[in-house]
Amino acid sequence: MQRLIPSKYRFISGSVLKLIAVVTMLIDHIGLYFLKDSQIVLIPFEDEPFTLYVLMRSIGRVAFPLFAFLLAEGFIHTKSRLKYGISLAVLALVSELPWNLVHTGTLFYSKQNVMFTLLAGFLALCAAEGLKNKPVLLVLCLAALTAAVFTLDFDYGSQGYCFILVMYYLREYAAARALAGICILPSRWVGGFAFLPVAFYNGKRGFINGRVLKYAFYAFYPVHLFVIYLIYYHA
Repeated sequence: MQRLIPSKYRFISGSVLKLIAVVTMLIDHIGLYFLKDSQIVLIPFEDEPFTLYVLMRSIGRVAFPLFAFLLAEGFIHTKSRLKYGISLAVLALVSELPWNLVHTGTLFYSKQNVMFTLLAGFLALCAAEGLKNKPVLLVLCLAALTAAVFTLDFDYGSQGYCFILVMYYLREYAAARALAGICILPSRWVGGFAFLPVAFYNGKRGFINGRVLKYAFYAFYPVHLFVIYLIYYHA
């Protein structure tokens, strides 16, 4: 793999990347749900003040590129892609309830949570590898997944879905992968900061090992959304 940082300086494990991803996601969601109407100004620019809300949302733009990178890594290294896919599907379905609640206060919301985007990306990777010698079937599968992303309105939409594929196909090219984070995602240059910790990734799993920590990491997404819902609507 083409790496920008020599191996002796790469000290960040996959677990640390996961921790950065969930922390930045949490910061993003706190800003989104609790500071949207806040006027806490950090830097009083003349045209548009730089507020705490903007800072927290900007930090949050790091989360999705990291989740997409980790998904591509997980796809490559997992012992069972079937179990991996089932875990993503279950997580997406379980997360839909708190996702709907936190956005509308009801059980219904037209947009689908980001775990469905990750699931669609994972299925696209499965198709890309399993059907690489059957181009017609591959195109049909990718078209069907793209249609699902559009029709069901997955979070991050087609940009997020395509970005996962890019993470997989550019896995050997660190600089190009970082550039893709800047060019493809709606966060633009802010998303590129996600690849600073990725540059120091050592390819090791890290401390999130075993079922307890593994499923605690999975559970964080729906649980934190539900906690935000309780605070936002009932505190």
